[in-house]
Amino acid sequence: MPEQVLFMKNIDKRFTGVHALKTVDFDLNKGEIHALVGENGAGKSTLMKTLTGIAPKDSGEIHYLGRLFNSRDPKHALEMGIGIIHQELNMMDQLTVSQNIFIGRESVGKSGVFLDKKRQNQRTQELFKKLNMNIDPTETLGKLTIGKQQMVEIAKAVSHNLRILILDEPTAALTETEINELFAIMRDLATKGVAMIYISHRMDEIGVITDRVTVLRDGECVGTRETSDVTKEEIINLMVGRVIYETPKAVSNVPADADVVLRVKKLNAGKMVQDVSFELRRGEILGFAGLMGAGRTETARALFGADEIQSGTVEINGRPVWIQSPEDAVSHGVGYLSEDRKRFGLALNLSVKDNVVLATYEEFEKGLFIQAKKVEKVVREFVDRLSIKTPSLDQLLRHLSGGNQQKVVVAKWLIRNSDIFIFDEPTRGIDVGAKSEIYTLMNKLAKEGKSIIMISSELPEILRMSDRIVVMCEGRVTGELDISEASQKAIMHYATMGSQEAVTAGQGV
Repeated sequence: MPEQVLFMKNIDKRFTGVHALKTVDFDLNKGEIHALVGENGAGKSTLMKTLTGIAPKDSGEIHYLGRLFNSRDPKHALEMGIGIIHQELNMMDQLTVSQNIFIGRESVGKSGVFLDKKRQNQRTQELFKKLNMNIDPTETLGKLTIGKQQMVEIAKAVSHNLRILILDEPTAALTETEINELFAIMRDLATKGVAMIYISHRMDEIGVITDRVTVLRDGECVGTRETSDVTKEEIINLMVGRVIYETPKAVSNVPADADVVLRVKKLNAGKMVQDVSFELRRGEILGFAGLMGAGRTETARALFGADEIQSGTVEINGRPVWIQSPEDAVSHGVGYLSEDRKRFGLALNLSVKDNVVLATYEEFEKGLFIQAKKVEKVVREFVDRLSIKTPSLDQLLRHLSGGNQQKVVVAKWLIRNSDIFIFDEPTRGIDVGAKSEIYTLMNKLAKEGKSIIMISSELPEILRMSDRIVVMCEGRVTGELDISEASQKAIMHYATMGSQEAVTAGQGV
């Protein structure tokens, strides 16, 4: 029998309005690499947060090395031998490799006062030799590739006498060579008895590197399988096998001869946007699907001028445009509703009225003054039109619900007379009733001839709202589906392609 190092039993966790984990069981054996998979929002990261003390569980038991365990915080978990490598690396670029690894545990000389850099670099070199890593301890961390930086963070975790290592989407920003190097290190750690929890959306990698797979769906554990006994298709079926409460759209509402309002060809904008091509028609809701790190938001930001376009062409209403800033995008009739509306779409400490006219203040200026009555009239019109629930136009926006805040962003771009809307995660963080209102609003905009790009991590939402679906994986378009042929399984197939599959598929789309 394998030696069990971790057993999580009946783990339950609630956040405000969300039952994130529902009596989840999970176990881990010594020297095992155990995949934890599921759609975005399935509960993977939350489960790991309960283990490391970031978000303590509400109920259930955690048994670690045969004893009941409750971590106070990530520092305590690390001291006890449980380390986590987040997708966003948590180190200091301006410090050396050695300084990053032993920060807070620096080597000091005999006096106990001064740092002993030579000894610290020697300790780092000994650690790298143990892990078969070829990295200069004296190199500034920021000068290393992302892959090498990730290895440094792994070495830092291992230096704490690690028993469990959690890797959250560790290959999202790595090259093929760096992935192979990472896998070699993981296998070596496994032979030394370190148990690993591997969180990833990449089905091909799971088959290569893991021993078992546990699938979470909607906060519940729906199955654990030996990797050698399960197929990629079976894992996907477990991931998406929930009931779809929203009725999927059966056929597109867009006429076959509808004008193309946006044509994008071979768009490149950093590593996450590679040769992206697609078309958007008048009155169409074009869904963008894909898993975390697919490049959907990065594509939207490039089209809106928030990120630099390196190459490729963009045509709006048949005319080439060069978008270098959000101001350029707005002038061409493009409105962007960010996935983080509170940071990039709204001014929470301003009133509803001020937010609605945020993008069009110049139209209400007369000399040095704002035409207050005109502003009041126009804002009232759009508040009524979109059914924004607010006690007054002077209400501070932060006091409105998430759904009404989202409507204020829509009103802002409608006043600007935008023809193309980019909705990035339009219903994130809002309740079911507000979701329905946002869906109704989007359909109404489409019927009025507005064109919408909708990015969503919720497959039922994609299937309910889209006329066509573009699927991305690792910065590339890997599939395009008419809604009449789309399904959760088909979308997940394209969304989990590996690097080379993505290149080949992208060439054919």
